[in-house]
Amino acid sequence: MKLIRAFFALCLLAPLFATAAAVHPDYSKILWYRQPAQVWTEALPVGNGRLGAMVFGGLAEERLQLNEDTLWTGQPRDYTHEGAAKHLPEIRRLLTEGKQKEAEALAMEKFMSKPLRQEMYQPMADLWIALTGHEAATDYRRQLDLSSAMASVNYRVGETRFTRTTFSSFPDQVLVQHIFAEEPGKVNGRIRLTSPQEGFTVKAEKNELHLTGKVSNGGLPFAVSVRVIAEGGTVEINGESLEVSGATAVTCIVAGASAYKRYDDISGDASARVADYLKRASALNFDELRKRHARDHHALFDRVRLDLGAGGSWRLPTDERLAIADKSGDPSLATLLFNYGRYLLIASSREGDQAANLQGIWNHHLVPPWGSKYTTNINAQMNYWPSEVANLTETNEALFRLIDEVRETGRRTAKVHYDAPGWVLHHNTDGWRGTAPINNSNHGIWPTGGAWFCLHLWEHYRFSRDKSFLAEVAYPVMKEASEFFVATLVTDPKSGKLISGPSNSPEHGGLVMGPTMDHQIIRGLFTWTAEAARIVKKDEAFAAKLDAMRAQIAPNQIGKHGQLQEWLEDRDDPADVHRHVSHLWGVFPGEDITWKTPELMRAARQSLLYRGDGGTGWSLGWKISLWARFLDGDHAHKILMNQLNFVREDPAGSNKGPGGTYPNLFDAHPPFQIDGNFAATAGICEMLVQSHTGDIVLLPALPSAWPTGAISGLRARGGAELKLSWEHGKLKEVSVSSAIGGKFILRCGEQTTEVLLEPQKNAMLGADLKPLKI
Repeated sequence: MKLIRAFFALCLLAPLFATAAAVHPDYSKILWYRQPAQVWTEALPVGNGRLGAMVFGGLAEERLQLNEDTLWTGQPRDYTHEGAAKHLPEIRRLLTEGKQKEAEALAMEKFMSKPLRQEMYQPMADLWIALTGHEAATDYRRQLDLSSAMASVNYRVGETRFTRTTFSSFPDQVLVQHIFAEEPGKVNGRIRLTSPQEGFTVKAEKNELHLTGKVSNGGLPFAVSVRVIAEGGTVEINGESLEVSGATAVTCIVAGASAYKRYDDISGDASARVADYLKRASALNFDELRKRHARDHHALFDRVRLDLGAGGSWRLPTDERLAIADKSGDPSLATLLFNYGRYLLIASSREGDQAANLQGIWNHHLVPPWGSKYTTNINAQMNYWPSEVANLTETNEALFRLIDEVRETGRRTAKVHYDAPGWVLHHNTDGWRGTAPINNSNHGIWPTGGAWFCLHLWEHYRFSRDKSFLAEVAYPVMKEASEFFVATLVTDPKSGKLISGPSNSPEHGGLVMGPTMDHQIIRGLFTWTAEAARIVKKDEAFAAKLDAMRAQIAPNQIGKHGQLQEWLEDRDDPADVHRHVSHLWGVFPGEDITWKTPELMRAARQSLLYRGDGGTGWSLGWKISLWARFLDGDHAHKILMNQLNFVREDPAGSNKGPGGTYPNLFDAHPPFQIDGNFAATAGICEMLVQSHTGDIVLLPALPSAWPTGAISGLRARGGAELKLSWEHGKLKEVSVSSAIGGKFILRCGEQTTEVLLEPQKNAMLGADLKPLKI
C-alpha cells in the first residue's frame, strides 16, 4: 500500500519537479512563486467559465475566494428615461452652436439612464482550509500550470511532503480542491465557508457544508456547498465547520449558483442547482474529475503553441522575472503572457455562461472598480480580441448571447431615447443588460457600443465562413443596429456630411457631434451589413441604401499637426497623452484605415506618437496591436515591455500609477482589469500574422528581440490555420491548412503566393513561399 501511495504521490508531483529542470517551453506555460499570496493580485485564478476562484496558497490557512458569474447587485429592471427623445433635438442644437456645457447639463437632467448608475458584479464566498501544523512548512512552491489549468501548492512539513491541487471543471461544473500527504494519516485540519455578503447562513451536514444567502443590494439568492471526502481518515461536524482527522488525501468538491436564469428572470432555485452539481460530481473520484477537466481544457488550450526562445531569467519565479528592470532578454516571459491570455479567456468565457466582464469572473470587492461591469466603449470588446485569431472561437458563444440580450433591451432604449427603430447600446451594460446612457452625459452618451459588438459577429463569419451563422445569428442583429443609425445620423450644417450625435470620443473631450470614432464604426457597420445582406441574399434595397449613406458619412480628416483628427474640429493637442486613442479604432480593431490609404495611415501613426508609449494596462495592450498594424515590430515590442511593468497592489487601494502587470500576471490598469491581458495576447498575434485586408501577411511586425521562433494554430480570416517558423528574423517555412478549403493569398515581405486548398488539406511553403516537397 505504501508503494502504491508513493507512486501516486510521484504522479501528482511530477509536473512540479519536472519544471525545475525543464527547458524554457515549460516556463512559458507556468506561473510559479516561492511564497504564498499576501494580497489578491498575487493569488492565482482558476475558472470554468462560470465558477472561479483565486487560490492564495496559504500555509496557516488556505483561502479560495469564490465567484460565480451571475451574481450581481440589483434585480431585473428597465433603465430607460421616459420622454428622453423629445429633448434630443435641443441637445443637438446646443452642441451645434458650441454650447457644450449647456448641452451636457440638459442631457444630465433629461436624457440619462434611470437610475443613473448600473449594478455591480459581486463576490460569492470564501472556502477556508486550515491544516494543522503547516505554518512551519519548508521547501514551498506555488504554481499555476496553464496547460492543465491546475493551481498547486507543494511543501514539506517535517519529513512529509504535501500537495494541494485546485481546478474548476467545465465538464462537471464544480471546483475541486485536493490535498495529498506522502505519509498516511497526515492530513488534519478545519474547513469552513464564509461570504462577504451580509446575512448568510451556514449549515453542516455529515461531510458537507451548505451556505445560503442573498446579495446585500438587491437580494439575488445564491448558494454554495462543499462536500469533503477523506481517504483513510474521518470528517466530523464542528459547529459550522468540518474537522478532518488522520486522512491521507482529502477532496473538497465545491458547487455554487444563484437564482439568475436570464437578465429578466431570477426565478431559479440556487440550492437545487448546487445540489445537482454536487451530486453528479460526487459520483466521480478525484482522478476521474481531474482527467475530465484536463481533457476538456487541453482540447482548447493546446491548439496554439508559441516559442519565442528563452532568456537568462526564465528559471526565476514569475514575480522575480517581472521585477527585472529590462525584460527584453526574457522572450519566454512574453510567451507566458500570451499563453496566460488564452488561459484566462478559456477560464472566464465558456458556452452557456456569462460573457467575461471587466475582471473576467474574478472579483473580491463588494464595490469593485467600475462595478466590474461590461464597459462597451472598448473593454468588453477587447476581452474577445484573441478569440478568433488565437483559436478559441467557442469562447464567443457567451459574448454572442450577451449581444442578443442587449439587442432586446436596446430596442426599447432606441425608441425611448431616440424615437428610432433598431437597437442601441451605450458605453456600459451590466447583468441586467442596461443599454441607456449612464454615469455622466460628458462620456455616457456614446451610442456605438452595439455597432462595435457587431464587428465580433462579422469577424466570426470572416474567420469561419459559416453562412448559417451569418444568416441566422449575425445578420439580423447587424441589420437592426444599422437601422438605428439610418434613422439617427444627421446632416452637419457646416460640411453637409452625415454625422452622429450627441456622442463623445470615449471618455475624452466631453459631449460633441460627430466624433471620428463613431464615424469609423458606423461606416464599418454599414459595410459589414450590406455585404452580409448580399451573401445571405436578403434586403437588396436596404444594402444599397447603406452603401449610399456610408459614402455621405463625414470622412477621416488630417489636422494641422499632421495628426488624424479625433473630432470634426481640428482641436487635437499634441501634448495630450490620454489613455484612449479612440480615433485610431479605424486602424485596429477596424480596417477603415490601412496602408491602402497611406496618408491617413501616416496621420494615425502621428496621433499615436503624440499619445506616447505609456498608459493604463489596457491602453498599452491596444497600442501593441496599433504598432503592429503600422508594421513597426520594435515599437510594438517596446509597448509590450511597458505593459510588463511590475506593479504591486497598493494596500491603500489607490488607483493611481502607471499601468502594467501584477505579480500574478493580471493586467494592472491599475487597479485590475482583465482586458489588458487579452489585448496583449491579441497584440502578439497581430505582430506575427495579419489578415484584415484580404491577404494573409506573415511576420508583418516581427521585432528584432524575437529573431528565432515558431507558432502553430493561429487562424486567419477565410478559414485558414497557420503554422510558421522563422530564423534570424526571416521566415523559414509555413504550413497553411483549412477545414473548409479555399483560395488564400500569402505574403511575407516582397514574396507573394496563392494557395488553393481542398477541405481538410494543407500546404507546406518555404521561405520564398514556394511549395516544399513532403
